[in-house]
Parts: sequence; C-alpha cells; structure tokens
Amino acid sequence: MYIKKLAIKNYRNYSNLSLSLSKNVNVFTGDNAQGKTNILESIYYSSLGRSHRTSKDKELIKWNESYGEIVLDVARERLDKKIDIKFSREGKKSITINSIRLRKISELIGVFNAVIFSPEDLKVVKESASFRRKFLDIELSKLKPKYYTTLVSYNKVLSERNTILKTYNDNLEEILEIYDRQLAKLGSVIVKQRILYLQKLQQYGEKIHSDITKNKEKINFRYISDLKSYSSLESDLYELISKNRSRDINKRITSKGPHRDDFLIDINGVDTRVYGSQGQQRTAILTIKFASLEIIKEFIGEYPVLLLDDVLSELDVNRQSFILNSLKNVQTIITCTGMETIRNYLKDDFKLFMVKEGSIEKIIEE
Repeated sequence: MYIKKLAIKNYRNYSNLSLSLSKNVNVFTGDNAQGKTNILESIYYSSLGRSHRTSKDKELIKWNESYGEIVLDVARERLDKKIDIKFSREGKKSITINSIRLRKISELIGVFNAVIFSPEDLKVVKESASFRRKFLDIELSKLKPKYYTTLVSYNKVLSERNTILKTYNDNLEEILEIYDRQLAKLGSVIVKQRILYLQKLQQYGEKIHSDITKNKEKINFRYISDLKSYSSLESDLYELISKNRSRDINKRITSKGPHRDDFLIDINGVDTRVYGSQGQQRTAILTIKFASLEIIKEFIGEYPVLLLDDVLSELDVNRQSFILNSLKNVQTIITCTGMETIRNYLKDDFKLFMVKEGSIEKIIEE
C-alpha cells in the first residue's frame, strides 16, 4: 500500500497543493511552523476520518474559507482507492471512495492504513490510562471494523447508564440490570480483542525492542483490568459491573468496565511509565509503533504508510539508525528541519520536498 498522489485544498495554511509521492521515502523539510506537519495530518485524517491533533474539523479549514478538502490516490495490491473528503465550517462532511459516497465514517476505516509516530505519542507511555486505551481502540478499529461498531455501541450504552445514574432516583436497580447486561455483552468483546492485540504486540515487539537495544532490554505488555480472570468474559464482566451498582449509584458514575482498563508496559521487569528513563520511554513507543506496522501487515497482507513527524531529532543515534534502516518495503513520509541525520540513509527512489509558508518551494528526486 502506498500513496500515489495527495491533493489538499483550504487545509490549514495551504490554499492548493497537489503532490506525486515516491512509493519509498518522502522527506518534507523546512523551518518550524511552515506546514510540514499539516501534510502528515491530512494523510492520517484520510485513514480515520478525523485528525489526531484536534477533534474539530473547522480548525483544519484555512482562515476565511468555508470548506476544506483532502484527495488521496492510494495504490493497493487488489484495488486502488481514491479517497475524497470534504468538510465545512458548519460541521458537514462527505467522504467518497472511488466516487461512491459513504453513509458512515466507519466505512472509511481500513480503506487506507497509516501509522503515525510523533513526539506527542510519548503520552501513550508516560501519561494516564486513557491514552493507552485510545491507542488500542484506534489500532483495533483499523484492523476490525466490527470492533469499531462494538466500541461505539458500548460507549453509547455507557453514556446512557451514566445519565440514568445522574438523573433517576426510582427503580434504579431494575433499570441498571438491563444496562449492565448490555455493557457486559459489548464489553467482553472489547476486552477479548484488546488482549489478543497485546499478544500480537508482544510477539512482534519483543524482537523489535531487543534489536533497538542490542539485546540489553526485554519489553513486556500486560492487560490490566479488575477482572480476576478472562475465561468467562461476559459473565465475569457482568458480575463485576453489577457488584458495584451500589457504589455507582452513590458516585453517580459507572466505575467498572473496559472504559477503565489499562495496559502495562514494563522493561526488564520495571513499569516504564513510573520508573522508566526518558530513553526507555522513547524506545518503548518506538517499539509499539513498529510492531503496529507488522501487525497491520499480518492482518491485511500489506504494509501501511508510515508517517514520522519530526521524531528523529528526539532520538539518539542508535534509535535513529534503527528507524532509518527499517524503511524498506514501507512507504515513509518524514518531516524534519534538516537533512544531516537522514541523508546517508536515503538510497534509490526518494523525494525531498522543501516547505515554506504553506507551499512547496522545491522538489528533489533521486
């Protein structure tokens, strides 16, 4: 899988931009705040129908314009795809694939896959459990559209249950019984798929992490939940949720379920979030991202596009070397402020784009 062409209109600081990309490595270089990250954002948006930087589409639209547009021509092994996304300041959005309009955004997921690695991704390792849950949910949604619909249904039931806890006083036990059954049924699917994904992350991540650290470190991933076992997920989850009804009624919030779960990242037996050095935390997220590439390759039969947003300057020489030596067979789009780090790693068939104030000043092909 690779992008043949990208066109964006009224997107961030770009009025009109149309580019043909190399199927191997593409480098966007220039000073800070010129629009390099905006290009990567538009590409990633095309994979999920939303930005990884903001939840508001209107923030993506160029100042004084009424709409924005992204068009992506994607080459795939079976059937090429042309993705066209238009969004307005009023919140309207239309998505077409090969000129066929989609009814739901969920139909876009899986058409084009991308893995993005940016400095903000360190939050997956360093910050609260919500960032790790979000990572799992996004990666699983890419692989399994049914997971996404299950997650949406779970969140809807959860929201309704919380509303009832906040507003109802009578017959709460009877009403919550119905919602608890639904949460357990949907939640058991979510927990099962998250655990299976972490097993794959372990399978690929163990070798990747060992390679990066030259066999000095071993990484482990473990799902964390209030469930005592995972043998009878639906019944065990129902028991957990229903056992906490009285507490939920007092607190007016749903306290147990996959919306509270987490996963542990440990290196050499130590919790990386709490005790890991900055270098170990960066290596952990690097491992997670490159393992994600392999998992997608296993599931869909081809690699996704890799987006590297100004991460090389944040890494030491060993980690830079690992990334730049791992770009074979994966279309990679890199942003950076200088070429010194990567020039020696670029071989045949790459493109270099010079970005300045929302335009491409120069394209170098080799």
